[in-house]
Amino acid sequence: MSNTRSEIVVDNIIELRKLDRAECLRLLAEQNIGRVVCTDAAMPAALPVNYRLVGGEVIFRVGRDGQLAAATRNNVVGFEVDEIDARTHTGWSVLGIGEAYEILDRKRLSGLASTVPEPWPTYRSTSTIAVPLRVISGRRLAMASWVSNALCGEAI
Repeated sequence: MSNTRSEIVVDNIIELRKLDRAECLRLLAEQNIGRVVCTDAAMPAALPVNYRLVGGEVIFRVGRDGQLAAATRNNVVGFEVDEIDARTHTGWSVLGIGEAYEILDRKRLSGLASTVPEPWPTYRSTSTIAVPLRVISGRRLAMASWVSNALCGEAI
């Protein structure tokens, strides 16, 4: 019996691949919801925010006096975004790390007003926080390249 493409059976042959900085930034720019990873009362916390990537910085708004504002001002934080397909076990994850700071310059805030989304909860006043991504890494779960080549009829 000869092997033809119709006879190839592939079930969950997935490999983990590292992403380079450019690909990580591209994926971050395509999304708008991520998680700020910080500490709250010395305990780890991962809090969702809506954001924009602007010039290599993740920028989001928070309640001025809230937990997230206190946890992020002038502290090193992580910022995580992912997209995972639970059915196929494929997807990606990106983690950036940087020292968060509050943007106070009125001219810059004015320029960001139409770009950075309002936080979903309603606050009396907000702070705009930026996280310059000093360190960034990413991983992709994808079909193994040799399986992909075999299914496309390429020699292995």
